[in-house]
Amino acid sequence: MYEVLTKEHDGSVIEFIENVESPKKREDAYTLLELFTKITGFEAKMWGPSIIGFGSYHYKYATGHEGDAALVGFSPRKAKISLYLTGGPERERILANLGKHTVGKSCVYVNKLADIDISVLEKLISHSIEFMNELYPKK
Repeated sequence: MYEVLTKEHDGSVIEFIENVESPKKREDAYTLLELFTKITGFEAKMWGPSIIGFGSYHYKYATGHEGDAALVGFSPRKAKISLYLTGGPERERILANLGKHTVGKSCVYVNKLADIDISVLEKLISHSIEFMNELYPKK
């Protein structure tokens, strides 16, 4: 049976950030920690070995697979910073103004925060939260 590895746990967010090798990525991680905390109102939690998540939602697929995931989050990875921000009707319009980035299905990848417009990132975080709360309302 499949087991989800990206679960919320009590690992230290600060300790994780302090172990980020690159001083610039570490600095960006602290900036993101402050930004996500301010916008979401949630306490940062570790999800799996390397994701800093904020809030959570419960999903259940038609296949019967279900679980919990962070509402939004980020990970200061070695190559790029991964921003876990989902879709929604305004995502593409907002992303057009973000700055230098690439995208995946539920991720936005940036090299460093200096490459993007932080006020646009704030809008993207808020939009992602609104979209996920509509898609997976709390019961």
